[in-house]
Amino acid sequence: MIHPMVLDLRLIVILDADVLGGRDLLAAARDAVAGGVTALQVRMKAGPAAALCRTAAALVDEVSVPVFVNDRADVAWAARAQGVHLGAEDLPPAAVRALGPPPFLIGVSVGSPAEAAGVAGVAVDYWSIGPVYRTPTKPDAGPPIDVTGFRTLARLAPAGMPIVAIGGIDRANAAEVMRAGAHGVAVISAVFGSPDVRRAARALREAVDAARH
Repeated sequence: MIHPMVLDLRLIVILDADVLGGRDLLAAARDAVAGGVTALQVRMKAGPAAALCRTAAALVDEVSVPVFVNDRADVAWAARAQGVHLGAEDLPPAAVRALGPPPFLIGVSVGSPAEAAGVAGVAVDYWSIGPVYRTPTKPDAGPPIDVTGFRTLARLAPAGMPIVAIGGIDRANAAEVMRAGAHGVAVISAVFGSPDVRRAARALREAVDAARH
C-alpha cells in the first residue's frame, strides 16, 4: 500500500548515482533530508528496473519525506513509493492517474506550451517547469527557457497548480525563480554535487524559505 504524506515542494532533490560519484546513495539521501529537503526523486536512466525498485524501496523505508520514482510508475507502485515523476515521453499521466488514484502522487515535466497543453486538464499534483538555466546533469533537457519562459509556462497551469522550477538552480538563483512564481525548486548537483550534502541542502532550503517570505 502506498501511504500518504504531506506534499511539501519547497526543495526536491533528485538522486542520481552519477552525480554522487560512488558515494552511498542512502547516506546521501539521509543527509539531504536532515538538511531540509522536502521530497526526493530517484532517477536511474541506465540501470535495470529491479535495481531502481530496490533503491526506491530502501529510500521509502529510510526517509521521512515523499519519494518519487522518475519515469516508472510501475516501479513506484512496486516500491511503495509515494509518487512518480513523468516526462513527456513517459506513460500519459491521465492513464497513470486512472490506475493510481490519490494518495498516489504524480508530478509532470513541462518545458513548452505544447507540453503544458497536454497536461493542463489532467489531475496531477505538480508541474515541474524547465530547464530554467543550463544544466549539465540532463543533456537531453533542451535549451534553457530562462526566467521569462518559466513565468510564461507557469501562467498556463491550472489555477492552484503547484509549480516547481528545475534546471541549473542553485543557492545563488533560487530566489529569482521563487519571485517568478515557483512554489519550490528541484535540484541535483546543487545538493549532491557538494562534498557536504547536509550543509548544501540547508543553504538552499534557507534561500528558498527566505524568498518565500
